[in-house]
Amino acid sequence: MSTLFAIFGAPGPMEMMIVMAIMLLLFGHRLPSVMRSLGRGVVEFKKGVQGVEDELDEANRSIKSDKSIES
Repeated sequence: MSTLFAIFGAPGPMEMMIVMAIMLLLFGHRLPSVMRSLGRGVVEFKKGVQGVEDELDEANRSIKSDKSIES
């Protein structure tokens, strides 16, 4: 894919507008629901990442408290 950009260059603003217009024509009636689903997916992903971070923080706290008890 990077060789494709090297040959043709990155898409400019006019090409991006053409792509967006085609997407709007193809998915115009479904676009709000697609964007809503995408937003919900991002929120769920962030919640999952936050849950993992919370578990790691809790594990670190319990390890530190175990070490302070042993000392």
